[in-house]
Amino acid sequence: MKRLISFMLSVLVSLTTWANYQEFYVNQEKLPFTALDNAKAYYGVFNKAGYRIEVPDDWNGELVMWAHGFRRMGTLELTVDNHPMRAFLISQGYAWAASSYSRNDYDVSTAVQDTLALMKRFNGLVGKPSKAYMTGLSMGGHVSAIMIEQFPQMFAGAMPVCGALNDYENFDFILDFNLGAQQLALGSSIFPVQPETYVTQTVPSIKQNLQSQPGGWPVLLNQQGEKFRNLVMMQSGGVRPNFIEGFIFWNSFPDIGTGPGNFVFDLGLSNGVLPRNPGIVASNDDVIYQLDADPTLTAEEQAFNDAIYRLTLAPQTHTENGLSQVPVVNGDIKIPVLTMHNLGDLYVPFKSQIDYAKRVQSHGKSDLLVTRAYRGVLHCDFTAQEMVRSFLDLVEWVETGNKPVGDDLLDQANVAANDFGCQFTDGYHLLGTPCP
Repeated sequence: MKRLISFMLSVLVSLTTWANYQEFYVNQEKLPFTALDNAKAYYGVFNKAGYRIEVPDDWNGELVMWAHGFRRMGTLELTVDNHPMRAFLISQGYAWAASSYSRNDYDVSTAVQDTLALMKRFNGLVGKPSKAYMTGLSMGGHVSAIMIEQFPQMFAGAMPVCGALNDYENFDFILDFNLGAQQLALGSSIFPVQPETYVTQTVPSIKQNLQSQPGGWPVLLNQQGEKFRNLVMMQSGGVRPNFIEGFIFWNSFPDIGTGPGNFVFDLGLSNGVLPRNPGIVASNDDVIYQLDADPTLTAEEQAFNDAIYRLTLAPQTHTENGLSQVPVVNGDIKIPVLTMHNLGDLYVPFKSQIDYAKRVQSHGKSDLLVTRAYRGVLHCDFTAQEMVRSFLDLVEWVETGNKPVGDDLLDQANVAANDFGCQFTDGYHLLGTPCP
């Protein structure tokens, strides 16, 4: 009887796991798309992921892969994005391919495996490309960085766009934002927060205590509010143009659940555990918080650092090598990489690019990295001409060995300069500060 019960329980667990996995689905009626003139469209489902492929009739033999960004765990439908440079790529003879991935959520491992599977599918449907480029957006930038580090022989170059290239530290920023706001506004901080009351009661109190007059948040701040804004600035990439506009935007308009202006506070409702991760993914136990741009700690800053809640990372969470739900980007690149990022982005802050540049430098590979900054506050907001210019520069780099120009992110004085981000900005960006 015990064996029978044990067997039935194991079957039940297996069926439950399978049922949960099967909750994600591809609506095959949405996969078909009309190919552009003089091109052929392929689409379907492969290894439980939807895909789209487009190949020009005069294919130059080269393939551009596209990795899409984050989809929420609660979103069960798996969808495919067309490549944002689709028309340009087809006109220039490039084929492109994109996967829905077989799971939603922040699951880079699954995205990497499904993108690799799609490349094999492409080989079977179209033919093996002579050269492949890896491109991706947001979480897809993280996917791109892992792809080229772990499978460098498969790619000639990569262009991560607005990518989360500092892996876990993007979760750390959300933690820093919420703990810092609590500590400066309320005099104490906790993690995790009470989701039932945090945004309805605690966050309004935070805003009230950080503004200089009723309704002033996030523009009119008192001294504590200015210190909080400085903390966010330093934790998101340091002194730089377009940060103030970004701070105001991300604390006024975006809405992911409880209302406009609560975007980063809403992200702080999480308990820090991802569905398939073994522990909390965020930490701040080694962070030295600054309330101004002066690196010297004042007595007030020391007291703040002593008082703020400290969260220690679960040691089993970070996997330095191989694939995990949030694999670590080491920066040990072997092919040319060109990145793009907006200075005022606070969803994936500009600091991700600085951290990536530091990691690449630590491996002595800075000669293989070009990073470009843009004057804008939205996440992944780039004009067509900006995207095309960067891709063409990457291709020329790969083909000729001539490294294109970029922005120096490792010189803080350069990042803080009034004209930083002007060199490559080309076109309208929401709240992008004018260049001198």
